[in-house]
Amino acid sequence: MNIVYLPHLDYNLQRHGPRHPAIAADLAAIDQITGELIDFFQKKSIQIVLLSEYGISAVATPVHLNRLFRSQGWITVKDELGKELLDCGASKVFAIADHQVAHIYCNEPTLENSVRVLLEKQPGVSEVLDREAKRAHGLNHPRSGDLVAVAAEGAWFTYYYWDDDRYAPDFARTVDIHRKPGYDPVELFLDPSLPFIKGRIARRLVQKRLGFRMLMDVVPLDASLVKGSHGRRPDSEQEFPLLITSRSDLISQPRLDSIQVCDLLRKHIL
Repeated sequence: MNIVYLPHLDYNLQRHGPRHPAIAADLAAIDQITGELIDFFQKKSIQIVLLSEYGISAVATPVHLNRLFRSQGWITVKDELGKELLDCGASKVFAIADHQVAHIYCNEPTLENSVRVLLEKQPGVSEVLDREAKRAHGLNHPRSGDLVAVAAEGAWFTYYYWDDDRYAPDFARTVDIHRKPGYDPVELFLDPSLPFIKGRIARRLVQKRLGFRMLMDVVPLDASLVKGSHGRRPDSEQEFPLLITSRSDLISQPRLDSIQVCDLLRKHIL
């Protein structure tokens, strides 16, 4: 079995949004590459399944859930050399952001209802899934959080928890997927406020080459730069992800739930 990932309609769609002129070139490129791959595998009589992980929708409203929780006194931060680190264990409530979905963890169980009520009033949040709703959506696993927040159309969730950029942790301005408590699409940008950005990058690379400790601190902290996101069910079916296969005998309905995809792929293989 071969699994081939084609990123052409991912990063630029998040960076610029689906209506940006640059997307046309990406679409032409991935169309050509996909056609070549299909021709190659068909000549070898290999089954082909085309699957998009998600459809990306236009967004313009970042929602900072951890800052909201901090305003309620539920977030605890640690001071590390003048920078703030989120202390998940000591926080009463915190969010792990994942594009247009956020997993909410309540270390203080008595606050769960208050958290839900607060989120339901928050602009940019369309719904909040409790235990029963998570089960109905297939999200009732131990790591999904006590609540799951879903963004409204045109909105997405950041992981930001600091109130002043001067106290943002050092990794906030770098590409660092392991230390950030949530996905950060702002990593797709170079900070437009930094002069001579290419020279800054070159200097950091020289420092690294010489063995110095360094941070590639060129990522902005402006979440409004992001123009595309995913995770919620789009209002328009034209933005739904696609699954294309020649095995029509394995598909009995025109629309699949996400949790059905794994079983369908297993049927192709087995």
